[in-house]
Amino acid sequence: MINKKFKGEAALLINTIIWGGTFVFIKDSLSSVTPMTFIFLRFTIAGVLFLLFYKKIFKEFNPKAITAGLILGLLYFAGFALQTIGLNTTSATKSAFITGTFVVFTPILQIIISKRVPRRGNIIGIFLVLFGLILLSSKGDSWLSVIYELGSTFSIGDYLTLICAILFSFYIIYLDRVSSRNYNYWLLVFLQIIVTAIGGFIFSFFNNIPYNFNDIVSNGNLVFALLYTSILATIITTTLQTKFQKYVTPVKTSIIFSLEPIFASIFAYFIINEHITGFGFIGCILIFTGLLVSELMDNKKVLMSEQQG
Repeated sequence: MINKKFKGEAALLINTIIWGGTFVFIKDSLSSVTPMTFIFLRFTIAGVLFLLFYKKIFKEFNPKAITAGLILGLLYFAGFALQTIGLNTTSATKSAFITGTFVVFTPILQIIISKRVPRRGNIIGIFLVLFGLILLSSKGDSWLSVIYELGSTFSIGDYLTLICAILFSFYIIYLDRVSSRNYNYWLLVFLQIIVTAIGGFIFSFFNNIPYNFNDIVSNGNLVFALLYTSILATIITTTLQTKFQKYVTPVKTSIIFSLEPIFASIFAYFIINEHITGFGFIGCILIFTGLLVSELMDNKKVLMSEQQG
């Protein structure tokens, strides 16, 4: 069980690293296409590539798996859509922090939905991670600037991003429940990708901004971003999470995913030369500490229970 747990945590950590790279590549791409159009193109490419390598997916449909996959897909798309729309009326700094609050919502929803109380190490880790996220997302260099950023007025984009964080928590909890039912995870992955692609296609029309296929193909940065996000940050990450999250508790999953801003900062530093503040470094240390505390105390609990058994 411990080996499966470590494999699950390693898979989710790989996801977090890949997602950390999406910020840098998508940031430049959104100057060429609208956010919803990017989502549509990203997930359409992922869906087509998925079918090319796994054509027998249509032979494995069953009603219960389809229902589960559609619900996961709706949560998946809604989270992406609200986060993207929210960025239009809030800062990237504030968006990063608010999205990261799913680390708080996940244990609350786990108690309500799954009737599972987080372990003490998880709770300590959550507080350390949350405080670390506050410092990491702050661009200031003093405590006053951090307090000012947190206390600034909430915009409509902030509220949409907050809903996005709650939806991502629901996604993690629901995937935890679905994965225990032994559905074909390839089918679940495909349905999530297709639902998100369709959602992006529908909502892209609300922007009323036409785009030319030749302009997209000739834009090297956009093409690279689409390939990176569709192959690595969609097919690979969705498959890993759908297959391996069942070996990791929802709370531990959210704590691992909270490392994403750290990897995003690393990518931004090496690719577009964005520098992190002193408070940002402290935030990184706190997030890593939160993960280590949760992991070490969790492993100690598991080993003690196995020895007693």
